[in-house]
Amino acid sequence: MGVLKGLVKKGLGEMGFNAEGGVINWFPGHMAAATRAIRSRLKLADLVIEVRDSRIPLSSAHKDLQPQLSSKRRVIALNKKDLANPNIMHKWVSYFDSCKQDCIPINAHSKSSVKKEKMKRATVGPLPGVTQDIAGYKIAHQPSIYVLDTPGVLVPSIPDIETGLKLALAGSVKDSVVGEERIAQYLLAVLNTRGTPLHWRHWNNRKMDGIRYESQDKHEYNIKDLLPKRKKPPNTSDVVYIEDLVTEVQCALYKTLAEFNGNVEDENDLENLIEQQFEVLKKALKIPHKTSEARLMVSKKFLTLFRTGKLGPFILDDVPELNSIS
Repeated sequence: MGVLKGLVKKGLGEMGFNAEGGVINWFPGHMAAATRAIRSRLKLADLVIEVRDSRIPLSSAHKDLQPQLSSKRRVIALNKKDLANPNIMHKWVSYFDSCKQDCIPINAHSKSSVKKEKMKRATVGPLPGVTQDIAGYKIAHQPSIYVLDTPGVLVPSIPDIETGLKLALAGSVKDSVVGEERIAQYLLAVLNTRGTPLHWRHWNNRKMDGIRYESQDKHEYNIKDLLPKRKKPPNTSDVVYIEDLVTEVQCALYKTLAEFNGNVEDENDLENLIEQQFEVLKKALKIPHKTSEARLMVSKKFLTLFRTGKLGPFILDDVPELNSIS
């Protein structure tokens, strides 16, 4: 993955993910206050449920709080397991087991996941960053058991640019902080260096042979409606439209990578490939080429498809090399 690190630094530019400002002052004041409050409350806790993102099990850890967290009885809940590759997820569970650390993949919106976590005496809180204060709830009387619900917080200084981009891609850092185009570039770089689009050929036999949705009219359903906060449910026509839109995107990326004559391990070649893919994605996502903000529109729609799992389950972090993991 050396080429990816090189491209991140060269093609995407330097970014200062730090509390003091730097190039980007990304660390919100409420997170700093929340972190201080969490440090104080941790002294009272007998059991900690540390919620991380299944797509970035290491990058989503709060490094500054790890010394305190590791001294407590702890369960690491890898949330959004439905968006993570199940073929790799079990390796992460094995990794944490090898570290003598309790770990369970969950989906906070799934009742079955909540039941499994209750068996470990844990609770599922709201989405990270929503809660502003630490709230306490009494859930048992004999003995008295209280649950403290804390806001989602991140470290004030992210160790490197790539970790920052992973957090941004997973939605942990606001898009406006990094820029949708930069995040989309990074996503394309990851997909290409891993050869992911080449596997889509086997997943999309029907789709690769032709698109079902033939209407040339502008469809009323918006990709943004796929996001969790949106309330508009898709009808059958909407589902077919989204499926075929995803197919268009996958076909476009598959063809550009399959026909690419360069080397994705070369930074310059990879940059050129990504530029080609931005162009074909305009057509795949039905964005007019003359639109002044076409590149930004491509980035936003492409990121939404990725974050809602429409492009398939994915894990960004690499599993640490261990003898116990195959």
